[in-house]
Amino acid sequence: MVTVHILIPAAGSSSRMRGADKLLQKVGRRPLLRRIAETALATGAPVTVTLPPEADARRAALAGLPLRLLEVPDAALGMSRSLVRGIAALDPWAGPEDGVMILPADMPGFTPAALSDLIARFRVEPGLILRGGGEDGEPGHPAIFPRAFWPALMQVSGDEGGRSVLRAQPGRVRVIPLPGRMALLDLDTPEHWADFRRARS
Repeated sequence: MVTVHILIPAAGSSSRMRGADKLLQKVGRRPLLRRIAETALATGAPVTVTLPPEADARRAALAGLPLRLLEVPDAALGMSRSLVRGIAALDPWAGPEDGVMILPADMPGFTPAALSDLIARFRVEPGLILRGGGEDGEPGHPAIFPRAFWPALMQVSGDEGGRSVLRAQPGRVRVIPLPGRMALLDLDTPEHWADFRRARS
């Protein structure tokens, strides 16, 4: 059976948070990073989380979860290093039709049902890049890349993530609308977090 491996890039520095760590901010009673990881694990897919060196607090937030932690020693070079190192770690034991879901660590709205639906759709059409989107079709996150595109992902640089691969394959990308704004809502700054908390209160 086709396996979709979930890769959560969590090796960034949260530089826009002005001293705070966005991945340790609480959503409900859980740090955001743990919430994202638990949501991913609830799909039944294997989960890998990348971390920067000396990320003791982030490691503690993930304690006890059945996932793989992967340190990214050159995380300061950008999010691409999480993709390159994460996919390189998956590549030797992934099947020829497997996919990798790049699941952002700073987007709190995802649900197990939405991620599971994307995985099920990918298994039906494993040659396509599936990308979550807004209800109006605006492209967002996450994205599932077939194994054939992993070599290209391992060539990305800086903070671009997988955007260059998406741009290079417009005919192979399908946007799947997800409920609400879960595919679009990310929390990068103190102002984002303040707005998010006001909306939930």
